[in-house]
Amino acid sequence: MEIANQTNQKEKALECVKEFLNRMDIDARVEEGVIGDSVAFLIKTNDAGLLIGEDGGNLSALNYLIRKVIDKQVEGAYGQYLIDVNDYQRRRYEELRDKARMGAQRVRYFKKDVSLEPMTAFERRIVHMALQEYSDIETESTGEGLMRRVVIKPSGH
Repeated sequence: MEIANQTNQKEKALECVKEFLNRMDIDARVEEGVIGDSVAFLIKTNDAGLLIGEDGGNLSALNYLIRKVIDKQVEGAYGQYLIDVNDYQRRRYEELRDKARMGAQRVRYFKKDVSLEPMTAFERRIVHMALQEYSDIETESTGEGLMRRVVIKPSGH
């Protein structure tokens, strides 16, 4: 019963995404996928620049808006979906995992904390997850608002 309910939620959420794009007059193909451990709706479109925006700013806003629409229209969904446009989020995910691993190597070599650039909550989560399997490395988020970042440091430091 639970799996059927989740499948039904995903289908309804997918329809919300399609309807949202349709109302924006965006010609796009949308399919379900996965990025990291998150269920994602993968949008393929020629209007990617408009949807992604500078440094992913529009995509971040789009994720927020569509999650709010899904939360309101799909019972039990609660913002558990990620929106990706032309693999922008997937590439960013891989880039952040690589950056986190390189930071961990620097921490191991120099025995000093490494502070990454400010990131969104989603991006910080990717870094924390990428390094959770390293027993000699710890991560923590520091800072406030738009300046919140991940600090990678040796365990017990």
